[in-house]
Amino acid sequence: MSVAEHEPTTTAGAGTAARADTERRGFPTWARIAVLAGLATAFSIAYLTWGVTGNVAYVIERRSTVLFTMLIVAFAGAIATVLFHTVTDNRILTPSIMGMEALFVLVQTCMVFVFGLAGLSMLPPVAAFVLQAGLMVLFAMLLFKRLFTGGIGSLHLTLLVGIVFGILFTSLAQLMQRLLDPNEFTALQSRLFARLTRADPDLLPWVALLVVGIGVYVWRRHRLYDVVGLGRDTAVNLGVDHTRIAIRTLMIVAVLTAVSTALVGPMTFFGFMAATLAYQIAGRHEHHYVMPIAFLTGLCALVGGQFVLEHLLGHAGTLTVVIEFTGGALFLYFLLRKAAR
Repeated sequence: MSVAEHEPTTTAGAGTAARADTERRGFPTWARIAVLAGLATAFSIAYLTWGVTGNVAYVIERRSTVLFTMLIVAFAGAIATVLFHTVTDNRILTPSIMGMEALFVLVQTCMVFVFGLAGLSMLPPVAAFVLQAGLMVLFAMLLFKRLFTGGIGSLHLTLLVGIVFGILFTSLAQLMQRLLDPNEFTALQSRLFARLTRADPDLLPWVALLVVGIGVYVWRRHRLYDVVGLGRDTAVNLGVDHTRIAIRTLMIVAVLTAVSTALVGPMTFFGFMAATLAYQIAGRHEHHYVMPIAFLTGLCALVGGQFVLEHLLGHAGTLTVVIEFTGGALFLYFLLRKAAR
């Protein structure tokens, strides 16, 4: 077994300082996780049971499907963003920078452009999910394999190429959208906004198995990610094969992002919002704290927001639009704060 396969157990001085600071504040990290878990559980129960009348079994089944979808999306978006921040050593970037969400929009637009309105429903939900997620993962594999194994090995160049492809996909999609019939364009636009109620129930068990498998893999290597998060030079000096870990991590990020996007649609700033709030709540850098907090924060935002909009405000808005607006505002705040330093 190579050195890179071993999980380093060394903790950083920064982690020790953060731990001491947290203890001085008298509210340990595990207690914060417990509070978030309690909030997520309370929101989930309230969402499932609030105002249930009529055919109770049908209502609970429908709400359970939406809740299950939110669990998957919260985990995929939060964990993908935390890992992406770790491997890129930059907490301003989001996984959407790799162009996969732009590819999703391009695929949807091509279906309508070629087949008309029938293109939106010509494939069964399972086949459509496999096609869209498969194309996004294939694109990521080709991108990472070419740049990391072609003698270049530059993470920044990989991100730059991802940005260029994202702009290309967006430009092609916009060109075709301008040529669509107004009715086709309207129908297409409704598919390009993320909707938590869109997921097909038959897909959820299989997607959940995939996500749980990735979660177990990532959790068993959380100490390795702690070392990678110290920076490339430090990680290499500690015996970590940074290039190999970067490729594997980016592939995990690509799979999680593809699954979430193909399931409900693009959510550019949701993962960024969950991860950024998790860093502030945790006050520590260790991934076995940050990842659960990011997941629970994202879950509270989705379930709590859906409960308020659906049950208290009578479907007064779309949750994903609210989250994207909030996440985008948070992104601009941290971007401007970083530029001011």
